[in-house]
Amino acid sequence: MAEEKKKQKQINIELDEKIAEGTYSNLAIINHSVSEFVVDFISLMPGAPKAKVKSRIILTPQHAKKLLKALNDNVSRFEKTHGTIQDYEQPAIPLNFGPTGEA
Repeated sequence: MAEEKKKQKQINIELDEKIAEGTYSNLAIINHSVSEFVVDFISLMPGAPKAKVKSRIILTPQHAKKLLKALNDNVSRFEKTHGTIQDYEQPAIPLNFGPTGEA
């Protein structure tokens, strides 16, 4: 009986080759509204005056909180094995998402 329940709860997740390659990001910008969190992942090259959003993930507030918990858990486990991750101070990056609207 327990084995049948286990089979019913399994989710078969597919990962195609292109997605499996991943996308490098060294900057994330997070915005939110009442109903969603928007996370833009960006690859910013030193000295480059321009950068593009490489990926945008839109989450419900509940899923954003679950992601936060999962990241906290994983960082804690990583640090127990490999030591504290250093958080180096970075100068503020002035961000511009294109022209602003005018009324």
